[in-house]
Amino acid sequence: MSTTDPLAWVVHKFGGSSVADAQCFERVAAIVESQGRHAAAGTQEASPIGAAAHGGARLAIVLSACRGVTDALLELVVLAERQDDAWRERLAGLRERHAGLAAALLSAPAAAEYVAQLEQDLAAITGVLQTTRVMRSASQAVHDLIAGFGEIWSTRLFHRYLQRRGARGGLEWLDARRCVTVQWGPLGPAVQWAESRERLTQLLAGPADARAAPASASAAAGASQGERTLVITGFIASDLRGVQTTLGRNGSDFSASIFGSLLDAAEIHIWTDVDGVLSADPRRVPDATVIDSLSYNEAMELAYFGAKVIHPQTMAPAVGRAIPIWIRNTFAPEKPGTLICAQPSSRQPVKGITSIENVALVNLEGAGMIGVPGTAYRLFGALREEGISVILISQGSSEHSICCAIPQAQAARARAVLQTAFARELAEGQIQDVDVTGELAILAVVGDGMAGMPGVAGKVFGALGNAQINVRAIAQGASERNISVVVDGKDTTRALRAAHASFYLSPHTLSIGIIGPGTVGRVLLDQLAGERERLAREFKIDLRVRAILRSRQMLLADQEVAIARWRGELEARAQSPDLARFTAHVHADHLPHAVIIDCSADASIAAHYRDWLAAGIHIVTPNKKANSGKLAYYEALKAARRASGAHYLYEATVGAGLPVIQTLRDLRETGDEIASIEGIFSGTLAYLFNVYDGSTPFSAIVREAKQRGYTEPDPRDDLSGTDVARKLIILGREMGLPLEIEDVQVASLVPADLVDGNSEQFLTGLSRYDAPMQQRFEAARERGRVLRYVGSVRADGRATVGLEELDARHPFANIALTDNVVRYTTARYCDNPLIVQGPGAGPAVTAGGVFADLLRLATYLGARL
Repeated sequence: MSTTDPLAWVVHKFGGSSVADAQCFERVAAIVESQGRHAAAGTQEASPIGAAAHGGARLAIVLSACRGVTDALLELVVLAERQDDAWRERLAGLRERHAGLAAALLSAPAAAEYVAQLEQDLAAITGVLQTTRVMRSASQAVHDLIAGFGEIWSTRLFHRYLQRRGARGGLEWLDARRCVTVQWGPLGPAVQWAESRERLTQLLAGPADARAAPASASAAAGASQGERTLVITGFIASDLRGVQTTLGRNGSDFSASIFGSLLDAAEIHIWTDVDGVLSADPRRVPDATVIDSLSYNEAMELAYFGAKVIHPQTMAPAVGRAIPIWIRNTFAPEKPGTLICAQPSSRQPVKGITSIENVALVNLEGAGMIGVPGTAYRLFGALREEGISVILISQGSSEHSICCAIPQAQAARARAVLQTAFARELAEGQIQDVDVTGELAILAVVGDGMAGMPGVAGKVFGALGNAQINVRAIAQGASERNISVVVDGKDTTRALRAAHASFYLSPHTLSIGIIGPGTVGRVLLDQLAGERERLAREFKIDLRVRAILRSRQMLLADQEVAIARWRGELEARAQSPDLARFTAHVHADHLPHAVIIDCSADASIAAHYRDWLAAGIHIVTPNKKANSGKLAYYEALKAARRASGAHYLYEATVGAGLPVIQTLRDLRETGDEIASIEGIFSGTLAYLFNVYDGSTPFSAIVREAKQRGYTEPDPRDDLSGTDVARKLIILGREMGLPLEIEDVQVASLVPADLVDGNSEQFLTGLSRYDAPMQQRFEAARERGRVLRYVGSVRADGRATVGLEELDARHPFANIALTDNVVRYTTARYCDNPLIVQGPGAGPAVTAGGVFADLLRLATYLGARL
């Protein structure tokens, strides 16, 4: 029937949570009445989402039992079977609950009438349960009979409540048992459509029951103009013998779909406690969003794999007549919800990502299976005979193996039955083994738009690979609507979040731990605080700082550190530092990507890099100690990174934010031959010798540089040449040279008698050497030259660091303050070497370099910048 037909039926189904208490009944009544108001006004707002112009002249309201009542009724049967007289007290509790609702919602006479009928039902239930207690067992018919009272009670109550409010005309209470006939079979209840349609037609054409008479003159007037409202029991029906039965779990949804078909309804609205169908489980993926529209097939796929959607079987009657289904929120009726229909308008190729947990994988493998017809038939036949449900099937084209996913609870039975079924092949070695692996989960990516779109599967597997998740089995149908993978159960949440983010359904989340919130680290945290919101808004990158560690304190946050107030949080919630706990917290199972940013200069922290990389934790760092340490450890780092697929970014170890290492890599990877790299690699020493003009003592300039944050925490690390030597080691190893720190010839600027002691003692004692430095400066100036602290490494492995006199026109002679300048002499750049120059010291530029590496990592993991 057309959605613009003013006499079209619209079916609304309200679940148990929608009628949990008196306030909920009031809310449902208001929603129902709003449909009539829109219709009377002739607006396009038949529902809050304006789905149909007819509004609600004819409404069919299907109700579930009040929340928890069906389970409580079934529990009565179980207690009676156990001869546990607690059922009497529980039954009295149900009476009290429903009588209380009647007192709250109805007039005194109507409440008395309702309770009188309730008492009759309770007496009938008592008789059945007493018989059950004696017999110590109950048939399925008894379970169905008792379970169905919940819907009878809720709909009788709601019918009377609508009568009292008087806003709807043509009110009738409809007992679904009088019209819906089903026959239970292997696939569940099958509706007998011809008989059910005929019975309903007769019921609607006959005189209304006195209970359905309009409660007021205005309601009667509405009824005379075609307005009609059916309040229908969900969940219950009759079998071919006329005996009461049920429609199984989610039966009220099925009832709504059945009546939608029987009434040839324009729409069906399923009212729940969620805003619509979500793109993922919000408990696992907090950024899951409401899907605007789904096709019937998409909804069925998502529902099969555990999404909170109307059950596939319950949709069938609506699908058969192409009736649109809306999933709406009773508690937020103003929200649009999700439309399920034949031709949805959404252009998103992937609609949702969902999972089934507690799964086991059964694998049958053997050379004897190749080319032998009937192996799969025997496998699945054996499982079917044992009543074991197969969730997913995967088979290689070689026919060497076939595997299927089943519920974990059935794994032991499956192994036993298959070992029996293939006993001869196992004994003769034609089949090697029946392998069963438990504690798994199935991840399903669903969307009609995936069909014919290249790269979708690659994106799924790439996202899982980047999140360090192993895929055990894969299945995809020819429709390309669903890609399903089997993963370890412990990885389910991480897999969901990684796949969800890969299709930009939610932000790419990085769980970040920062070590060393000192000179560089604190500036990095402030930079992150300033840009985090913009990055999330514009690029869907969620840079989630969850842990901060320094030498005497540690902060761990379950969700994330309030980064704008990190200093206060660290002081208020500090714990004793524990690197193992810090690492475990950052590397959380429920987040797809873990990153440790090491802003310290601590060799003991760098000693953990290999283990972190091996565990799949990404590392971003300006700490030079790992890459300039022992060559064997450096090689182990590279091996760990390659083995795990984790990323290791350290551009800021040389040149702060300058692309020194990336430039070198680009040259080598494009086939250029590096002859030498030389430059001023220390922003500290660049500053010192740019500022030093002989008028101010050299020691005073060093002290000022430390105060400005241009030096390492101990300036001797700069003046000794050690820092430059470490950078040369890093560059030399990037060139492919097996350099150790001992291979670098270093001319230190630290006097021998000041090597020991703390940094303050060093700065004080350095003043004794101001005169020799002044003399050296004056001598160079007289020759028209300048002093620069230069490091160089050549292709033959020679590496030197020291103070040199350079011609005043040399590229290294004319740099600004803290500039680093690096010159690459290569086969391509031999006559005119390639130069990279810019600020190479200071907390801001170093933190900026680390930040840039972090964003680079985000792009490697799938983000779009």
